[in-house]
Amino acid sequence: MSIDLPKPIADFVEANARLDIDGMLKPFLGDAVFIDNGKRFEGQAAIRHLFEEEVIPVRAIFTPDAAREDDGDLVVEGPAHGAFPGSPLRFTYRFTLEHGAIRTLEVTI
Repeated sequence: MSIDLPKPIADFVEANARLDIDGMLKPFLGDAVFIDNGKRFEGQAAIRHLFEEEVIPVRAIFTPDAAREDDGDLVVEGPAHGAFPGSPLRFTYRFTLEHGAIRTLEVTI
């Protein structure tokens, strides 16, 4: 299923499909916040470290199949496949956009 996503989110998803860290970071503001199942990463350097340590090694690729607006955020859901226990797992990504970029991304299972 193809869904229409705002450009920064679509760019992030497309870069993730290529496991391209620089491409995944590009849509984030410099001081963006990424919350991964309760763990908070602030700024692009911390987010890069998260991608290098927890996304790339297990080749985790998120494939969104649903999206909805909720209280000004865009909530995107879908499976992530990779070399991790339980793959594929269904994730919820909650994006807050600001000035055409990702301000906050909260990921939960």
